[in-house]
Amino acid sequence: MISMDNITGWHKSSFSEPSGNCVEVGYAPGHVAVRDTKDRSKGAHVFTADAWTSFLSNVRDGKFEL
Repeated sequence: MISMDNITGWHKSSFSEPSGNCVEVGYAPGHVAVRDTKDRSKGAHVFTADAWTSFLSNVRDGKFEL
């Protein structure tokens, strides 16, 4: 289990909206975390780096209906 204390480098998505509807991405060794910028108290969804890379690849390839 990854502790929130081990996640660093939080930054907003480059696709975030000015209205505040955005997510932040942070990093821990071998993992990527995603959280809601407006409500950081709810924690983050944490993925392995391989799972995150696969997800991004599938998004770029249009495999999801967005």
